[in-house]
Parts: sequence; C-alpha cells; structure tokens
Amino acid sequence: MNAIARLFVRLKNYKLLIFGNVVANIFMVLFSVISIPALIPFLNILLDQQPIVSAPPAASFSISNAEGFVNFWLSEIISSNGKRVALMYACGSIVVLYFLRNLFRYLAQFFLAPVRNGIVRDLRQQLFEKILALPLSFYSEERKGDLLSRMSADTQEVETSILNVLVTIIREPLMIAGALWFMIYMSPSMTLIVLGLLLFTGLIIGQIGKVLKRQSAFVQSRLGELVSLMEEAIGGLRILKGFNAQAYLTTRFRKVNDSYYGTLVRLLWRKELSSPLTEFLGVATVAVLIWIGFGEVQKGSLTVPSFFAMLYAFFSMIEPAKKLSSAWYNVQKGTAALDRIETILHTEEVIADPPNEVVIDSFKKEISYENVSFSYERESSSVALRDISFVVPKGNIIAVVGPSGAGKSTLIDLLPRFYDVTEGKILIDGIDIRTIKLSSLRRLFGIVTQEPVLFNDTVRNNIAFGDSMATQGAIEKASKIANAHEFISKLDNGYDTVIGDRGEKLSGGERQRLTIARAILKNPPILLLDEATSSLDSASERLVQDALNKLMKGRTAIVIAHRLSTVQHADEIIVLKDGRIAERGKHSELVEMNGEYEKLVRMQSL
Repeated sequence: MNAIARLFVRLKNYKLLIFGNVVANIFMVLFSVISIPALIPFLNILLDQQPIVSAPPAASFSISNAEGFVNFWLSEIISSNGKRVALMYACGSIVVLYFLRNLFRYLAQFFLAPVRNGIVRDLRQQLFEKILALPLSFYSEERKGDLLSRMSADTQEVETSILNVLVTIIREPLMIAGALWFMIYMSPSMTLIVLGLLLFTGLIIGQIGKVLKRQSAFVQSRLGELVSLMEEAIGGLRILKGFNAQAYLTTRFRKVNDSYYGTLVRLLWRKELSSPLTEFLGVATVAVLIWIGFGEVQKGSLTVPSFFAMLYAFFSMIEPAKKLSSAWYNVQKGTAALDRIETILHTEEVIADPPNEVVIDSFKKEISYENVSFSYERESSSVALRDISFVVPKGNIIAVVGPSGAGKSTLIDLLPRFYDVTEGKILIDGIDIRTIKLSSLRRLFGIVTQEPVLFNDTVRNNIAFGDSMATQGAIEKASKIANAHEFISKLDNGYDTVIGDRGEKLSGGERQRLTIARAILKNPPILLLDEATSSLDSASERLVQDALNKLMKGRTAIVIAHRLSTVQHADEIIVLKDGRIAERGKHSELVEMNGEYEKLVRMQSL
C-alpha cells in the first residue's frame, strides 16, 4: 500500500471532499449492516415463526434489546392488522434501509470524483512543469515518446488502478467488519472457520500480486517504446517514405507491439484471476457454513431465520472481499506507473535559480567568457569546449565559425544556461550568470536557431509567443522589419492563420522570418543567432539576412555562421576547432594569417 500512502500526501488540497466521502461511506456501511438483522423479522413473519411479545423490553442499549423492540412492534401490528400488514411494514423497512444505503453510496462517489480526477490533473500538471524545468541534458538520455507515455498513459493508469481503490480501502473494510461483527454475535464458532478461509485467500492473492507489479513496470516501459516509435515515424515521415523504409520500421514496431501484447495478456490473466478466485473460495466457505449451520439449527443454537441472516451477512462480505483483492492487484499494477511518473518528478533540477539570486533588468557593458570548459557528461573524458576566453563588448557583433562539431552551438547554449559550464565562468556586466535569476537572465536574449521552432497555432500567437500583452500594431511592425508582413497578409486568414505542426504550412524562409519577427518583438539587448540562414535557398537567404541585419542593428550579437560571407563585417570573428579557439580577429586579418579561417573561406569559394 506504499503507492496509496504516497498519494495520500497529495490529498491535502481535497480535505473537505475526503471528509464528505468518509462520512458518506460510514453511513452507507451503517445502513448495510442494519439491513442484515432487519431480514430476521421479515423471515420470521414469512416462515410463520414470529414470536408474539405482549410487553416492550426494558429500555437499554443492546442488540438483543433492539430485537425485542422490533418483535414487540411487529406483535402489535400482527395483533391489530394481521400478518400481511406486518409483512408489508417489514418489506417497507427493508426498502427504506436499502434506499438510504444506496443514497450514501452515491454521495460517497459524488465526493470522490473531484478527488480522483483532481489528483491526476495535479500529477499531469506537475509532470508538465517538471519537464519544462529540466535541463536540455536530461533529454539527450530520454526518448520523447516515453515522456509522452508518462504524461498520458501512466497518469491515467494511476487514476484507474490506484485512485479507483480509494473508495475500496475506506468502504469495503468497514463493510467486512460490520458483517463479521454480526456473524460473531450470532455464532463465534462458525465465524472462526470463515476467518481461516479468508486468511488463506489473502495469502494466495498476495503472492500473485508481487508478480503483477513486476510485469506492470515492463508493460509501461514497452508502451513508452511504442509511443516513441510512433512519434519518430510521424516526425520523420518524409525521410521514411523517401528511403522506402516503411518495412524496416514496421518490423521494429511489430516486435515491440507483440512484446507489449504478450506481457499485457499475461498481466490481465493474473489480474482477472483475483475476482473468480475470491468468489470460488467464498462459495466453498458457504458450503462449509451451510454444513455447520445445519448442525447448529438442529441443536437449537440458531433459528432458521437467524441462520439465513448469517448466510446473507457472509455473502455481504464476499463482494467487498472480491473488491479488496482486485484492489490489491490494481495497486500493484498502478504502482509501476506511479514509479515512472515520480522518477521524472524527483529528477534533480541541476540548472535552477540560486539561493541568493541576482535580478538584472538591463545589459550595460560586456559579456565575458573566462577559461570556460564544458563536457556534456561530467564523468566523460570527451570535452566539447576547452579553455575558452573572450569578451563581447556591448554593441559589438561577434561571429563564431568553424567546422561541424567544433563546439559553436554549445558555446552560445551556455550563455542562457541551457547547460552550465564545467569549468571557468561566464560573466554579464561582471556578474556570474550562475548567480542570476533564470527568468531575469533569459529575458536579455533573443534566440534565432537554424531549425525554426514554431507551434501549431496562429501566426499572431507564434510571433507574440510568451508575450500576452503584445498589441496587433507591435506584431505587424515586427513582421515588417523581419520582411514577413507581405507573405503573412497573403495567407487565408492573415495573422489568424494556423500554420500547422512546426509551421509545416510555410516555407523554410517564411518560418525563419517568423522566428526573427518573434525576436524583434521581444526587443532583447543581446542576440544569439545559430546558423539562421544555412538551410535556405538564395532568395530566402537574402530576405532573412536583410531581416537579421535590421534585427542586429544597435544590439549586441553572437552569430554562428556557416556562410562566411554573412559575417565578414563582424567586429570580431572567433574560429573554433576541436572545442578550442584556433584563431580570432577581423575578416581581413584572419585571411592574411593563412590559417583555419582562410581554409574555410577558400573551401566556400570553390
């Protein structure tokens, strides 16, 4: 029940609803238990064994005394109106008791529904916020499909497997206790046999439940693989079809799908075993109970109506016992899903706001890299950047060039703290960026990447992304500066046009100009441009480069460039090779060196 204990911590926001559920369950059980002895006078009248009581019993609080009052009341009715009317009263009493029982049963579920769905909502919200807060390094080791599976399938599994049990663990033990108490009152010896058989049933179910939890964890991980494969297939559909790789990916998917199917079938076999197993053992117990009860009736220890009431009490225990056994299976199954969710929730946020955070609202002087080294894995000997030092004065444009894998993108990813330096430090206006509040730090930057990042939303919302206060006039002004207003105006719904998943309805140049318009609207003091024109055709490149020139005017910029012609007028060009600064200087100076930069220029001029 560890999973339930972990979920109980999350119930603090639902105290009143939980209280209502508990009270309703108590009343439901109370009327259920009262309905068991209420059968005795009904059967007494039906079987013509109702004792005639001429005087009421002495006033005292006990079961036998309550039974005496009922017998006296029925005797009065039989004497005045006959047995048929008395039977009608007995039937009416049972109907009222069962109406109240089911009314409180509904109220218990009524109070619990917001709790069950609320906890799932809270889990999903926490998971989403955690996923956004985790550093980029986390995602290099995780598959997107598996994360999506944890957000959807695992949270739903928690709701169906564990939260569904909340009502069971409150109501069913009370129901069993009430029925058991009545049975003990009627015949302790017969009840002892029932308890022995129920204990035997619990041991069997417990053993099967251990296997169920192990298989549940495997099932959830397999489902994550399935979602990952589907996500990869949809995202890479163009390449998939272009390389005729449908058969290859279909085979991979079939293997994982078949494995998921086989494990899930075995899982459900074991899960579904609990209810019939409990029912079978319950019927076996009833057979023993009837055999022993026959002897008790023959000896006069029990009346026939009392014996039938005791049988009914036992049958009232079978259904709660079945639900408890199913609940045990469900908890084992759901615990695996909860473990997968909490693995994410408990992942350490290695990049977070420092304890004594500094808030900065402007950029005044310079950016300084001081002996910066970085490795994606702390324990790895592979270093992406080594001993990098340079200064970017305010208003300067610094270009970073070099072959693929030299560490160019890593260099600018360190600045907004997508990753933290392994050694050395980065300063903004003399302040170590690790001491600056993250939201305050990232507010300084406008980022345009090689692959435009757009969302399945309107043009307007993509440009004003993260800025709910942006006016239509400001959005259009930014679009005009980015050379985007003209093509936006020609779209079916203009700025209200939904551009599809990742902007698929637009061309590459159009998508890039939208991201530039987004950066212009933000109006940041520092720009980080990561090969923003490398994947465009010549016509689109001219439009995008013109937009970038307008964007950089009067701002500090660090530009990663693939096409060297676009950065010849930079204030300084830094040449990276194997994670180190190989050369630095202006375009003309670097060409005269006849070094790495001159080789790059010569290769592009061929």
